Amino acid sequence: MTADETISWCLENLDGVVLVNSWGERGIFYNPGGRLKRGVYVLTVKEKDGENDRSSCLDREGMFRVNVGVRKQTFVRLFGTIPARPHKGGVVSMDVDFTQTDTIMPHPVYAWMGWLCCLNPSDKTFEALKPLIAEAHTYAKEKFNRKKK
Repeated sequence: MTADETISWCLENLDGVVLVNSWGERGIFYNPGGRLKRGVYVLTVKEKDGENDRSSCLDREGMFRVNVGVRKQTFVRLFGTIPARPHKGGVVSMDVDFTQTDTIMPHPVYAWMGWLCCLNPSDKTFEALKPLIAEAHTYAKEKFNRKKK
């Protein structure tokens, strides 16, 4: 999988989503009809290190990270616990190598919110990500419906 293929898959397979470029990354937001200013995050694809997020070493040649916002109970099922929020510019305190590729793991900064990630997923790993992306899509719809009321 490439970053572009990941984005294309989302746009072709998730209803009501839009692509938003911001903060040096591309985000897939649930926002049918553009009813909210931005919408609700489903996932992001980040292709470079940022000021407050360098732990994945995305500045390596050809690297990208898919970031997915799942329900906290799903995160706990996968990783055992929700970590504490890190200080600004820090990473969550978990025994994880955030530079490893092709592995579904906690997000280095936003795991405390139930986000997970994968650097350069293979086709096989992307298949394992699809149900998590579908959950994030459903979760975003629920948040969207609460916001638009």
